[in-house]
Amino acid sequence: MKEKLQNNKSILSEINSLIIESKQQVVTTVNSVMSMLYWRIGKRINDEILKEKKANYGEQIVSSLSKKLVSDYGNSFSEKNLRRMLQFSKVFPDEAIVVSLIRQLSWTHILAIIPIDDPLKREFYIEICKLEKWSVRTFRERIKSMLYERTAISKKPDVTIKNELQQLRDSELITQDLVFRDPYFLEFLNLKDTYSEKDLESAIIAELQRFIIELGNDFAFLARQKRITIDNRDYYIDLLFYHRRLKSLIVIDLKIGEFDAAYKGEMELYLGYLDKYENIDGENKPIGLILCTGKNPEHIELLHLQENNIKVADYFTILPTKEVLIDQLHKAIAIAKETLSKKF
Repeated sequence: MKEKLQNNKSILSEINSLIIESKQQVVTTVNSVMSMLYWRIGKRINDEILKEKKANYGEQIVSSLSKKLVSDYGNSFSEKNLRRMLQFSKVFPDEAIVVSLIRQLSWTHILAIIPIDDPLKREFYIEICKLEKWSVRTFRERIKSMLYERTAISKKPDVTIKNELQQLRDSELITQDLVFRDPYFLEFLNLKDTYSEKDLESAIIAELQRFIIELGNDFAFLARQKRITIDNRDYYIDLLFYHRRLKSLIVIDLKIGEFDAAYKGEMELYLGYLDKYENIDGENKPIGLILCTGKNPEHIELLHLQENNIKVADYFTILPTKEVLIDQLHKAIAIAKETLSKKF
């Protein structure tokens, strides 16, 4: 009797899974069909506007069509929504690209992406969203937080950005420049004006899930205050993670205040130890991330940190205003690109 009951539970569980999976497929299919419909409507209206070449004709036709369509099919075809369809077809004029896009992103995702003017920035968000399977809410939050401008790839030449996004799209191969950010936003830790490195570390552990979301979905937490012993002397690594796609151990060293050149030697020691004693076959060399509250670009350049697989990034426990943040990030991108141009 117990065995029969257990079998029934197993069958029921499998049937439940099949039903849920089928419902998800139906939702995905309906979404794809509707998104393609909206693109075709937008394209047809755009074609008509271009054909007429009359001033204000676009305003007139959208208003006229909307009134009739709302009457026949409801508010999905309001004037505002028709304009979004127009924008959709303008931003993505190639139907083949649209077909690929709507397989993985919902119409609501698309609405969040079409206002972005920069094609590379737009492509970045699309590919990372597909990779990390962001919800619409997360997608909007990432755009609002200026994730692209905070990611190392934005500071590279346009050709490099295109190539790395192409590689990600074609084979899901991700580079360090697509993973690491600067600055990191840690306002969710709710730290007071004065805090210690221990306070910072404890707050991160308490909010580990949100910290990993800020780092990126492929980070897996391994240890806090990991002890390593070198020549009978103990050292402690603040936080140790593993990145699945990079296949690397990630050491995170937490610092209060500005970056100091001495931090390089400390991180090199950690990375050297892990490479020698902890790495297993198939893994890449460990990567170090030093989080601090300020840094001098010339220090970073002269220390050749990149050659040693070491990253340095600022973190904010209190977010600056949007205007200040935009100014800081755009300056950082400009400086990085100018530095790169001098090298080549």
